[in-house]
Amino acid sequence: MTLSTELLKLSAKRWKPHPYQKKAVKWLLQHGAAALFLDPGLGKTSIVLAAVKVMLQKKIINRVLVVAPLRVCHAVWPEELVKWTDFHDMTCTVLHGSKKEDRLNDNVDIYIINPEGLTWLLKENARRLKKIGADTLIIDELTKFKHTKTTRFKALKPVLSTFARRWGLTGTPAANGLLDLFGQCYVLDLGHTLGRYITHYRYKYFYPVDPSGWKWALQPDAEQEIYKRLKLLALRMSAEDYLKLPKRIDVNIVVDLPPKVMKVYNHLEDEMIMYLGNHTISAVSAAVASNKCRQVANGGVYHDEDPETILRGVRKKKTWADLHGKKLDAVEELVNELQGGPLLVAYEFEHDLHRLLERFQGTPYIGGGSTQKATSTIIARWNDGELPLLFAHPQAAGHGLNLQQSCSHICWHSLTWNFELYDQFIRRVWRQGNTSQHIFVYHILARNTVDAVVLAALRSKSRRQQTLFDALSTMVKKKSKK
Repeated sequence: MTLSTELLKLSAKRWKPHPYQKKAVKWLLQHGAAALFLDPGLGKTSIVLAAVKVMLQKKIINRVLVVAPLRVCHAVWPEELVKWTDFHDMTCTVLHGSKKEDRLNDNVDIYIINPEGLTWLLKENARRLKKIGADTLIIDELTKFKHTKTTRFKALKPVLSTFARRWGLTGTPAANGLLDLFGQCYVLDLGHTLGRYITHYRYKYFYPVDPSGWKWALQPDAEQEIYKRLKLLALRMSAEDYLKLPKRIDVNIVVDLPPKVMKVYNHLEDEMIMYLGNHTISAVSAAVASNKCRQVANGGVYHDEDPETILRGVRKKKTWADLHGKKLDAVEELVNELQGGPLLVAYEFEHDLHRLLERFQGTPYIGGGSTQKATSTIIARWNDGELPLLFAHPQAAGHGLNLQQSCSHICWHSLTWNFELYDQFIRRVWRQGNTSQHIFVYHILARNTVDAVVLAALRSKSRRQQTLFDALSTMVKKKSKK
C-alpha cells in the first residue's frame, strides 16, 4: 500500500449513499446483465462496490474481474476501496506491469485489468482467467467495446458466457451515434437486446447513405424501437437531475488566420494537396483532408513521409511545419485575463502541444508518455491550486481523473470530432465537488475553417445522445409509477 493510499485510508468515511445511488445498487442486484449510463460525478464505482459487497456476503458470487482504462485501474478502483470504510474488508489487485503473472496468485475479491491486457489474460484457452475464478465481469467505460472488430472485443467475446453476471458503466454510450450501442450491449447480454450480429442490427435499424457503407442513417421509427429494447438493460442517471452543478457557459473565441495561411488552407480544402517548401502535405480522402485542415487551423501541419521511406518500412519521427500562432495568442490572452485563475487547455496533435509548450514554457501536461506517477503528482498539485495552467489530451484525461477542485475554466485550443472525449473531458471539471457557480468552456475557432463544422457536429451528437437519455429516463419514470 502506498503512502497516499495509507493517508486516504486514515481519512476514510462511511459510505452514505444518496437515494439515486441506492436505486442504482438495486438495479445491479436485480439484473445479471446491466448497464449504468451515469454521468461522471455520480459515484458509479462506489455503487458497483456496494452491489459487489452484497453479492460476496451472500456468497452469490465468487470473484470479480474489472476491465477499465489503465489510469482508472490504478487510480480509481483501489482508492475507492480505501476511501470508504464500508469497503475496507474487500481486496483487489491490478493485473498490469512486470509482476502481473505473480498477481494471479493473489487471493483477492477483485482483479482489475485494462482492455489491452485481455489478450494476455485470455490466451492459452483462457488459462489465466480460469485460475482467478472470476464469475462476475464489470466493464468500466463500456464504450471501449463499441467496435466489434477490435482485438479487445474479439478476445473477450469467447469467454463472455463464463460470467454469470456482466455489468457495464459509461456516461457516453452513444456519443458518436446509435450504431455504437451494439458492441456495448452484446458484451453484457450476448445479443438479447440488439441481436447477435452487428450486420443484422445495422440493416434492421439503419440504411447506408454512401456507396462505401461508411455512413449509416436510422430507418423510420428505428430510434424509438432501439430505446424500447434498451430499457430492460440500461439505467440512465443525469448529474444535473441529482446534483447541484455549476452552470455551464460556452464561449466561442474566433481568430483570423494570416492571409498566407488562409491561402494554404483554401488550397488544401479545394485541391486536397499543398506544398510547403520542400515538403509535400497530401490528402487522399475527404477525411484526411479534413484532418489536415484542422491542423492548419490550429497552427501547424505534419509533413508527409517520403513514399520510398514508407515502402522500405522505415518510420521516422513525424515532423511538422509551424504556420501561425493565432490560437496561441488567444490562449495567452485568456491566461492574462484570468490573472492566475486555473485554466485547463485541451490539445489534439503533438505539434499543438509542442507549440503550446514553446509559448508557455514549464507548463505541465497530461498526454502521451505521461507516467501514472507523474500524472498523479500533477493532479494533486492542480487540485491544490498550485498550477495556473495545465495542458491535457482528451484521450489521456477523458476518463477517471478528478480535476474539479480548483478549476472553472476549460479551453479547447484544438477541437476533436469525438463527442465522447469532448464530453468526458469537460466533465473532469464540471462535476460534483466543484464549488464554482459557473463553468466556462472556451472554444478557439479559426474563422471560415473546418473548426465551425467540428463544433456543429459535436453539438449534433450531443443532441442525439440526449435524446437517448431522455427516452430511457422517461421509460424508467413510467415503470416506477406502475
